[in-house]
Amino acid sequence: MATLTSATLQVYIYEGLEGSFSEPQYTLFKEKLSFQEDILFEVSELVRDFITHDFNNDYLSTVKWVSTVATLLDENGGELAGSPVTQSYLTKDGFGDFEDEINPQLSTDLLQSNDIIYLPDNTEGKIPVFAEGVGSVVIDGSTTTVADNGNSNQKIQYLTIPANGTSIIVKDKSNTTIRTLAVKRVCEPKYTPYKVTFVNKEGAYQDIWFFKRSDERLTVVDTKFKTNTINETDVTFPTNKPQEQRDNVNAKKGLVLNTGFLNESFNTVIEQLILSENVWVRYKGRTLPVTVKDRSLDYK
Repeated sequence: MATLTSATLQVYIYEGLEGSFSEPQYTLFKEKLSFQEDILFEVSELVRDFITHDFNNDYLSTVKWVSTVATLLDENGGELAGSPVTQSYLTKDGFGDFEDEINPQLSTDLLQSNDIIYLPDNTEGKIPVFAEGVGSVVIDGSTTTVADNGNSNQKIQYLTIPANGTSIIVKDKSNTTIRTLAVKRVCEPKYTPYKVTFVNKEGAYQDIWFFKRSDERLTVVDTKFKTNTINETDVTFPTNKPQEQRDNVNAKKGLVLNTGFLNESFNTVIEQLILSENVWVRYKGRTLPVTVKDRSLDYK
């Protein structure tokens, strides 16, 4: 009886409808070691290279289809019965915690961990949902149906919280309530609130507002070189020319933001913000990429 000894895996990463692939992005080959029963391929980092985040306050789905075609070979190089094996998956740029163990299953309905949302008065918000697991969202009694046509650009949808919205009910395809969210409105007459958007654990864009005091900080780096200021024509020493000249001057601007008091359930949101590799701040009418400088979090 023929036994599995090696396998070739073709990996297709694409947008659109499931199965609409042509050329593979990767072709991998692996032999089975003598003490192994299966052949394992780790493709997550390879797939992640094809998920890009070009956020400009537009909240678009970044989901990709991944299809794999595995050709199973025996010791003579012949294909085993049932080969090739084709499988398709939806992939998001999320992550799991250590406690989630290997290949954790990310959320298939509401794509955020917090049940409380803080928004400024008279300001709209967004909630990310996974269309395959959510049938409708009820905001202050008004129902929005979540439709999915199978296209990857429909899988993550961002529903608008109205400027006066206060309560949200998320339901599945059978109209059963999954999560109930509360929107807390914050009146901030003294400081200018800033909206920060980041890619959260579920691979979706999530907003968090910073309501309290903010400080801008400018950091400048440069190099310097010595110059010869002597005028060789008349052998004079002009005092208006510098002996030390600045060169390659660059500056970085930073923002120190404060949220104000939040429910302790927001610890998880702040944690995901610090861990996120993709973060933006809405600043003076522009969406600007930022790097989070904090490297620690004290849990209150």
